[in-house]
Amino acid sequence: MALPKGTTMQFTSEHRLDDAVLEREFTLGEIPGILWTPASVSAPAPLILLSPPPLGLRKAYPRLLARARHSAADGFATATIELPGSGDRPRCPAAEQALADLRRAMQAGEPVTDEIIDALILPLVEEAVPEWQVALDALLSLPEIGGPVGYSGGVISIGTRLAVVEPRISAAVLFAGSFVPRAMFEEARQVTIPLHVLLQWDDEGNDRQAALDLFDAFGSKEKTLHANMGGHTGVPQFAGDAAAQFFSRHLK
Repeated sequence: MALPKGTTMQFTSEHRLDDAVLEREFTLGEIPGILWTPASVSAPAPLILLSPPPLGLRKAYPRLLARARHSAADGFATATIELPGSGDRPRCPAAEQALADLRRAMQAGEPVTDEIIDALILPLVEEAVPEWQVALDALLSLPEIGGPVGYSGGVISIGTRLAVVEPRISAAVLFAGSFVPRAMFEEARQVTIPLHVLLQWDDEGNDRQAALDLFDAFGSKEKTLHANMGGHTGVPQFAGDAAAQFFSRHLK
């Protein structure tokens, strides 16, 4: 069910982390989320939307917090919301079946078909992108949040769609760690904002060639691909630093 535009954001907790970051949990309708802001700011802070992996916010929290701390030190606010079907949100039977089909194919060493990828990714994109837009409405209404806005994370198809349909996003860091439906390649050609794409060369759950082809398809005049050796969660610290520098160039 689509999240109605104008859905109210309700803060449910607040605490400071090491006197440097203010962390507030919130709900957007029934969707949980977290907002991190620099503890002391003299002007509304630029905002980075942190899209989590489809593991649930609780499992992804340490990773997200590390990125939020880094961003706060650079003067940025960051926010995340739970993806559809993740965490405590209701499961989608069709998506659960597609995930089971994906795991079965990979365990058997069989090709992952377009049908499996479409069934797993496209409904997620259709639901998640409008939710991010409603979240952005609510976040930008806060006095401590200003523009411009960046997007960071995966699923890469969600970031691709947002970069096309959401004019308030000025730059994006995309994590190439998920399967990409063929339909997303045409959307990628419509992307024009600056992009910084991270690719783990040995990612066991990713189609490397599809990630390279998607990068090639992006229509942005400024796009950078950082490819590093290692598995899905092995992004080196210096690659994260380069992504932070990318946002400092484009959001300040």
